[in-house]
Amino acid sequence: MIRTQIYLTEDQRNELATIAKLSGKKQSKLIREAIDRLIDQAGKSHRDAVLRESAGIWRNRTDLPDFKAIRSEWDRDS
Repeated sequence: MIRTQIYLTEDQRNELATIAKLSGKKQSKLIREAIDRLIDQAGKSHRDAVLRESAGIWRNRTDLPDFKAIRSEWDRDS
């Protein structure tokens, strides 16, 4: 692990100390867990944005084969 110094407001420090005492965890562990949640949330937001941007990117392509015709060759007759 890498040691990092952070600045907290007095209220943040007091609330963190209370949570640490109630949970039986060290303050540093609580901070690492909060950072992990933030990283996960930011990563999910980024993935969602990329998916939204890529939706329909092939919509106006004229150089692609007729996928419905190709697919109909694979479909079984009912």
